[in-house]
Formats: sequence, structure tokens, C-alpha cells
Amino acid sequence: MVTRTPEEGLQSRRCRIAVGILLDALRRMNPRTLWTNPVLLLTWCGGALATLVAIVEPFAGGALASGGTTLPPGFSWSIAVWVWLTLFTANLAEALAEGRGRSQTAGLRSTQAAVMTHRVVGYDAKRDPAAWRAEVVDVNSNELVPGDIVVLNEGDPVPLDGEVVWGVASVDESAITGDAGPVIRALGGDRSAVSAGTSVVSDRLIVRVRERHGQSAVDRMIRLAEGARRQKSPNELALSALIASLSLSFIILVLTLNTIVSPVAPAVSIPVLVALVVCLIPTEVAALLSVTGIAAMSRLLQRNVLVSSAHSLETAADITTVMLDKTGTITRGDRRATRLIPLQGCDDDDLLVAAFLSSVDDPTPEGDSIVRLARAGGHPAVAEDVPDGNPVPFSAHTRMSGRDLRDGTRVRKGAESAVLAWLKHGGTQQRREVVDDVHRKTTAIAQTGGTPLLVAVQQPNMPGRVLGVVDLRDSVKPELPARTARLRALGVRSLMVTGDNPVTAEMIASEAGIDDFLGDATPADKLARITREQEAGNFVAMSGDGTNDAPALAQADIGVAMNSATAAAKGAANMIVLDDDPSRLVEIIETGRRQMATRGALITFNIANDVVRYATMFPALFVGTFPGLAKLNVLGMHSPASAILSTLIFSVVVMGILIPLAMAGVPYRMADLGRALTRNLLYYGVGGVVIAAAGIKLIDLVVGLVPGY
Repeated sequence: MVTRTPEEGLQSRRCRIAVGILLDALRRMNPRTLWTNPVLLLTWCGGALATLVAIVEPFAGGALASGGTTLPPGFSWSIAVWVWLTLFTANLAEALAEGRGRSQTAGLRSTQAAVMTHRVVGYDAKRDPAAWRAEVVDVNSNELVPGDIVVLNEGDPVPLDGEVVWGVASVDESAITGDAGPVIRALGGDRSAVSAGTSVVSDRLIVRVRERHGQSAVDRMIRLAEGARRQKSPNELALSALIASLSLSFIILVLTLNTIVSPVAPAVSIPVLVALVVCLIPTEVAALLSVTGIAAMSRLLQRNVLVSSAHSLETAADITTVMLDKTGTITRGDRRATRLIPLQGCDDDDLLVAAFLSSVDDPTPEGDSIVRLARAGGHPAVAEDVPDGNPVPFSAHTRMSGRDLRDGTRVRKGAESAVLAWLKHGGTQQRREVVDDVHRKTTAIAQTGGTPLLVAVQQPNMPGRVLGVVDLRDSVKPELPARTARLRALGVRSLMVTGDNPVTAEMIASEAGIDDFLGDATPADKLARITREQEAGNFVAMSGDGTNDAPALAQADIGVAMNSATAAAKGAANMIVLDDDPSRLVEIIETGRRQMATRGALITFNIANDVVRYATMFPALFVGTFPGLAKLNVLGMHSPASAILSTLIFSVVVMGILIPLAMAGVPYRMADLGRALTRNLLYYGVGGVVIAAAGIKLIDLVVGLVPGY
């Protein structure tokens, strides 16, 4: 058995990829595939017609004259070969782009493969939430349906996307995100989602499946990144329609040319007319337009961003306002209770017990940290069993959570305005000195970057009262200030939205370099703010990961969800960030703008090339009949046949040169429109004229060495 070295194995793999791309480009030359691209279909028709003429010519007396010029032997075959090479190069561009996309998604797709897992039969969330006593059967993940419950123990792979319904565990997401460290996934909060392809490192989770195998958001976006199910964006469709219209006008020109000149000049031969059409129609733009979109999606995939549609990436180029959710986006999303601060005249123990009761049913990290802090106080009531009662879960609308006890006592914790409004609604208006004391304590916490939560109690036949304040602490992600500065450099305004009070919001926004903020925000407030921004003419991108963010994500022009986001948030988003880094919005906007700049550069360059091609080919059509046209041969082409063939060869060569440009993209530089237009015309307009003139002339020098040319 022959053993290959790693270098030989890598070389063999590269060869297989290259051969696969070449075969893919050949398969794309099927007219049934090309009918969606009228320009390339016209090129195919031209190649077929030139080939037919080349086959028939020997039986019709050899090469015919064209416009009064005698053509060299084999000229028709030369035209046919280079037309087919033009079509092959055009298809090679898209095959290369999609091949790179498949290569980049290969590792990600392998994480979505079917695996064996443990399905729970007859899951009872109340009596046996951990499924210790439930019947468990091993099944293939292909057999799971949304709603199925699976058990994941240490070392088990996550079979499909799902939501944690019980447990806390460390999960290794490196196969998807590239980050080596495990993350915590737990019931409650915005970190309850688990993704296929990850694995449980420690502890135990009970997960509810939310997608069938192969139908998750990640699967759909992988297919899009590979180009397998990519639909053209509205801009691409509009530009394709314009290109098709221009091509039709050139076809009409070529079809009527011989009729128009017939009174004064001999007819132009079919191979020359074919070459004229192929050189005049915008073949390069038609071939490379979709390549820019596929390449942009692949570029974002390298940055752990999956895109749901070509249209959303184009919209990203127009974004002027970015809305960022505070928790988990601007801050680390790990708020912890650090201390309990009683109000004047309130007992420390009363506050400790009330904070415990209001949080004991709260599964979020904040609630868990309050319970731990209360138990650390050592009060007997906290160590005992929890009194019977009904839990009141947190709601984004009420911004409170708590517990209603059997004896009629109601305990709540939440945002300052929400708790005071709850007490007032219950018939207790807090005294001015109490409100002032509350405001002093919450302001002091907010001004130092903390999040204050009020704790209040309402006992039967007694007025409700505020007992004190919980000081929650989170930290701004260290990379945020630099990212917001990059947004500002792109002319994009950043806006932070949070349920925290405005003082906390202002302090955190200042620390993170955010331009504006919205505090005490409910889901309705977020929607209203997005609507106002859009009515003012702004394009809005929204980043979020919670269920309550879903309406705002759907309303925004671009919705960006984290990979750990809830199913509702992912479903409403246009893009998913695999490594849960919301600052990827910078790369998204830059990539969208780079894509549009690249398309503008390609179109400008193509138009500039066409000017030179027109000037080279048209004098050569009838110079045999009208020798005076030789004065228009500004490039000094060797012969009419060489001028036509050299121009056609240049079309193939320049397309090959433009493929790397289309895939790499043109750097986008923030500037006023006047300067940007001037730079574009200078670089790609004047540059296109110079390169075309030099390229065609160099090819002519080589072609002129061939006898007859």
C-alpha cells in the first residue's frame, strides 16, 4: 500500500477540486442551464452558428470574403473556438465562486450530518423534568420531528437545533463558531438555544427539537452560500433586464447591418457578425454579476455570518442606522447580583427574603444570581422550602417577575418604573420621600454602570411598599468602542436599546461609544423607534437574540440574530452570526458596500473596454471596400482579420483577469459621492480604456505573426 505525505494529500485534493470546477463549468454550457442568462445564451448561439459555418465552409468553396476583405483560411474556426472559450470562461467564473463557497461550507455542513441521539418517550415536564425516570430510545436524528424531546449527556452531540427545557450544561460550539472555549446553555433567558453540530461537554440537558433535519436556518443559509439555491436580488434582476435589452439592440443592429450596407458594400460574413455580437454584448457583466454576490456571501461566511438572501446583502450596503440590544450585544450578557440595598426604614432581612421569593422561579442568570446572593446571607427563611404559591414569569411588557403566595402576599422585582407603576395600580402611591430615596439609589447604581432592580411586596390588607434595590452588574465588551468607531467612519449611526433605566443606558452607551440610546424600552418601543427611523429615510439594521426582539428584527431592513438566539429571533432575521459576535454588523455593512462598489467598477470597466472594442472592430468591417476607413485604425492593427480576432481574444483574456477582482471585491472607501464618482471614472473608466487598447494591440502583435493575418 502506498502511503501519501500530507503535502501529497493536499495536492491531490486541490487537483480534484480544480477538475471538479472545470467539469462544472463545462456542464453549465448546456443551453437548458443558460436560458436564465440571456447574454450567455446568445453567446452559446453565436458559438454554435460559427461552428456550423466553419464545418460547411470547406464544402462551399472555402472562406468567404467579408465586407470586401478576404479572410485567411481557418478564420471561421478561430472565431468559433474563441467564442466557445468566451462562454467557458464566463461559466468558469460562477463555477469558481460556487466552488469556493462549497469548500468554505464543507466543515460547517459536516456538523449538520445525521447522528444517533436519545429520544424521550412520553416526556412529563412537571413530574419528571430531568427525564430520569422516562423511557429513552436511541434514534437517528433524521427521524426526529419538531417537538420531540431528547436527552443530551456529557459527550453527546446536539442532533438538531432546539431549545433547552431543563438543565444547565457546558456546550462546545467550536465546530461552528471556531471559538475554542465552551459556552453555558441553560433553561430560560436568551441563551437557551442549542445548535446542531455542537456537543455537550459536561452535565445534562433536556432539549426540545425545533427543526427537522436539513431544514434549519443554518442549513438553508449553507445552501445559499454554496449557490445551490441562490435567487437573484431585485437589483440583479433589474440589471440583468437592462443587459438583456442592450444585447437585443446589438442583435438587431447586427441582423440589419448587411441589409443597410448592401447598396454600397458586400455583405459581412457570419463568423465576423458573431464575433461582433460577442464583443459588443456585455458578456463580462452578465458572467460576473452573480459572482460578486456569491463571493460576498462567502466572504461573510469566513467571518462566521450566514446570509438568508442576496437582497438582504444588497440592503446592507444602504444601512445608515444600527440598533443594538444592550444585554449580550453591547455587554457580555452575564449580569449578576452583587448586593442588596435596603431603603431607609426597611429591614435587611425583609429585603433578602423578598428578593429570594421574587427570583426563586426566575430561570434567567440574573434570577439565579439573586437566589445565590440571598442564600449566601444565611437567613433561615431562605434555607427552608419555598412557600406555596404561583410564579409570575418575567415579561418584556411588564418588565417584572415574582411570586404570588397562598396567603395573598405578592412579591415583585423589576425595573424602577414598572414596579412603582405596579404598586400604584394596586392602590398604593409611594410617598415622595420613598420615591426620592429610590431614585437616589437607582441613579447611583446606574451612574456607575450597574442595573438597578426594585424589590417590592404587597401583603393582604396592607399598603404595598418598596423594600430595596438589587444591584446587577455587567461589563461592556472590550471590542465594542473600536467597532462603533468603525461604524461612525462608515457614516452609520449606532443606537442602543435596553429595558434598563435611561441613566444606566446613557452611562453604558457612553462607555461603548454608542451615538444614541433608548432606555426603558419595551418591544413596542423598539418597533416604534425603527418605524420612526425608516420614516425619516434611514435604513435600519437591528441586532438581537431574544424572543421579544423578533418583531423588531422582522421590521428592520436587516435583522441580525445570534446563533444562540431563540427560534423566533432566528426566524425573523435575515442573517445569523455563528460566533454570537454582534459587532459583525460592521463586516456586514462593509461587505454589502464592497459588493456594490465592485459591481459599479465592473460595469464602468466594461463600458470603457467597449469603447475601444467598437473603435477597433467597426473600421475593420468594411475597410476592404472603403480604404479610407484605414485612417480610423488608431491602434495600427495588422489587418482586419487580426483586428477582429484580437478583439475577441481580448474579451476572453480580460474576463479571466476580472474573475479574481469580482471574487476579491473592490475596497470601499467612505467619501462624498462626487469624489467617489471621480475616482471610479479615473480608475476603472480611464483604466479600462488604457488596458483595452494596450491588451488588444499586444494580442494583435502576436496574431499578426500567423500567416494570413
